[in-house]
Amino acid sequence: MNGDPSEPYIGNLPDESQPVVQTVPKERLDPKKQRVWPWVLFATTVALGLASWSPVIGFLWRNPPATAFMLETALGSGHKVRQVWVPYDRIAPTMRLAVVASEDQTFPTNHGFDIKAIRKAIKHNERGGIVHGASTITQQTAKNLFLWPGGGYFRKAIGAWLTVLVDLSWPKRRVLEMYLNIAQFGPHLFGVEAAAEKYFHKHASQLTAPEAALLAATLPDPDHFDPAHPSDYLLQRQQWILDQVQQLGSNYLASVNQ
Repeated sequence: MNGDPSEPYIGNLPDESQPVVQTVPKERLDPKKQRVWPWVLFATTVALGLASWSPVIGFLWRNPPATAFMLETALGSGHKVRQVWVPYDRIAPTMRLAVVASEDQTFPTNHGFDIKAIRKAIKHNERGGIVHGASTITQQTAKNLFLWPGGGYFRKAIGAWLTVLVDLSWPKRRVLEMYLNIAQFGPHLFGVEAAAEKYFHKHASQLTAPEAALLAATLPDPDHFDPAHPSDYLLQRQQWILDQVQQLGSNYLASVNQ
């Protein structure tokens, strides 16, 4: 050390051109604290899952006053929607079978998803042309009841999760009852009872096989298909559904009806 106090000491001072490395306090690297965060994330995920399950469980016994899709339709158009709820036993068996034949023939046995149909649709859509879907009745019910219209991976992920919850929570009979009461059958027209009254001036319990098939034929595009004035395409689709119903047989939904 320089003995002259008048001269500044410049030895062993930190080089300001080099970064100063700060040591992390030992307590910040505590492995016990690091192990807490996965449990926090897990608990948050479980809480969100239970929160989304609550309305699904509630609608097992209680009929919804409206659906997300009905509300969007009413708000978007400014028109009131028409829907009349009818219990499962007051829906003609021909109507129940017609929508299954038309929309989801694996309904009695699938677990919310038709994997074979999904793979087939993916292969078809990769080739281009008209996009084919593979939604089951359970998927359509969850989507119409809880979700907003449109696409996107986030919405599809939520829809898939809700489909799982519905399949786990509801018997098939309740899923089909809900679907037939909230499905759109025309502009601002929801539910099979309202559709039967509008197009055939009768109750859903009185629908004949051709009438049920015609209503089921409108489901892919209810805003444009009109059962009161069916196009040639709609009549062809009606006949196809009638043929499918005959092949499935009148007892096809025996396990669902229990």
